[in-house]
Amino acid sequence: MPKDRLAALRLPAFAAPMFLVSGPDLVVACCKAGIVGSFPAPNLRSSAELGAWMAEIGAQLTEADAPWALNLVTHSTSPRLPGDLEQVAIHQPPIVITALGSPKPVLATVHGYGGLVFADVISVALAKKAVEAGADGLVLVCSGAGGHTGELSPLVFVERVRQFFDGPIALAGAINTGEAILAAQVLGADFGYIGTAFLAAEENLASPEYRQMCVTSDATDLLVTRAFTGARASMLKPSMVAKGLDPADLEFKVAKFNFTGRQNEAVKPWSGIWGAGQGVGKIERIEPATAIVDRLAREYEAAKARARRLCA
Repeated sequence: MPKDRLAALRLPAFAAPMFLVSGPDLVVACCKAGIVGSFPAPNLRSSAELGAWMAEIGAQLTEADAPWALNLVTHSTSPRLPGDLEQVAIHQPPIVITALGSPKPVLATVHGYGGLVFADVISVALAKKAVEAGADGLVLVCSGAGGHTGELSPLVFVERVRQFFDGPIALAGAINTGEAILAAQVLGADFGYIGTAFLAAEENLASPEYRQMCVTSDATDLLVTRAFTGARASMLKPSMVAKGLDPADLEFKVAKFNFTGRQNEAVKPWSGIWGAGQGVGKIERIEPATAIVDRLAREYEAAKARARRLCA
């Protein structure tokens, strides 16, 4: 069962799904390293291609590996959801993470085969709606997260949600070290939700230029804007400059809120504008996902040892 496998993770962490970055190789590498690997459905152009990726992942993982997760956009503008759910029913990802919409449309399908549904939320109000809809777990996206990002401090977000929800919580927002994973647990979350650290993973789908930009950037190189999808997103300013754009002109620009898919003409002009979270300054080199997880695990154990000394 997914819950039992989550309890047995080597490290209490998810590798977050990243648009045009997370693919089968990264998912498998993370799961075999002992954390949840995931990818977003919009990385594929069709439901059929999505099914092929899920089949590839399922063929390489066993019950001895960490469970994997699929991220589905459930916004009302997403026409692919029915077809994607058909593929979900066939390939049965252990965990489905919903985003930019209610988890309700996926619950019957995922619960039908015994899977878990986590809802990605950016506010307390949305967290309450997801719990009322029947989500098994929550991903709390806080300030500092890369890509689509939240506004609340984790100090506030977790405390407020724990007033009405006692299920599993993954915390996102500059969780880029083992110390941060432990801090998330101290706040009341169960897992760290880590994206930016894996922008430097050799197994991801990012271009060499994107990876190298992450190595040379830090939090001061980020801009949070609604200019690309209409949702708040944390993006690398150097990638905007490389495309001939002035970040100052984009800070307050708001695009039409739309998630109809990669083939949408309105999205294409923003290709090459790359996301990252505030933990980007921690990235020092491009390396295998296993090495990243090993570092996180060492930092996590060292942080626990320091905490024990403090408590003593």
